[in-house]
Amino acid sequence: MNLRYPYQFDSSGWTARIDLPGHVRNMIEQILLTSPGERVNRPTFGTGTAQLVFSPNSDVLAAAQQQVIQASLQQWLSDLIRVQEVVVEAIDSTLLITVRYILIQTQQLHTEQFVYGGGIAQ
Repeated sequence: MNLRYPYQFDSSGWTARIDLPGHVRNMIEQILLTSPGERVNRPTFGTGTAQLVFSPNSDVLAAAQQQVIQASLQQWLSDLIRVQEVVVEAIDSTLLITVRYILIQTQQLHTEQFVYGGGIAQ
């Protein structure tokens, strides 16, 4: 069962469910927003991308974060996805993160984008 994140109820009062591609997107976002050490029983879970809001933005930071994100996605979601590409772009005060992956169950290619910084988090 794939539960909607953040947890919520549907119109009938039952736990809201989500389709597999939506669930995987939510899990990718959780990995991006969680800082390593934040989860007690999984100290290496996460990438710390949310903390970059407080760091100076640069191409060097984007390149380093790209490696961290790709490694973390492969570590934690390798049973669900095959990561094809992670691109992190530093644009002014924002980081644009593009993740391209193949959903193993359906063999379909998906592309998800996340924007952090500059007062925007999507």
